[in-house]
Amino acid sequence: MIFSSPDPATDPCFAVTLLRLQRTSYALEAELIGDDRIPPLLEDEIELTAWRGRWLTAWDGVDLVGAIAWWEADDRIDIEKVMVSPSATRRGIASALLGEVLGRASGREIVVATGRENAPAVSLYAKHGFRAEGDEQVPPGIWITRLRRAGQG
Repeated sequence: MIFSSPDPATDPCFAVTLLRLQRTSYALEAELIGDDRIPPLLEDEIELTAWRGRWLTAWDGVDLVGAIAWWEADDRIDIEKVMVSPSATRRGIASALLGEVLGRASGREIVVATGRENAPAVSLYAKHGFRAEGDEQVPPGIWITRLRRAGQG
């Protein structure tokens, strides 16, 4: 697996590939939670490329198999998206991507949210030291679980 940190705003071909990965990955979450109104599933190429956070992608040869997106602040990191190609699940890709971001945290706390019914994602975050803080409806009818990992000294 090869990691890279591309910017979809500077490469339209990559943006199309990343959006395809995002849609197929979040379609799996939509099945798990029983609702297809997940914001990343509804995002278009313009919205994807307008987002100005950081990206890390995972490649298996020329195939994009995973990506993680996050915001950084002085005191915390907000993970916005974690996605893995349905054809590449159960290979440790999400865990490897998350581990890369954790390694860059420099003692900052990290927050993330996932569908409450997305047991594989909740389990992944728990395995990496995240603790559930509570559930919230966003939008109405879609429940997410917010998780936090304390800064590691």
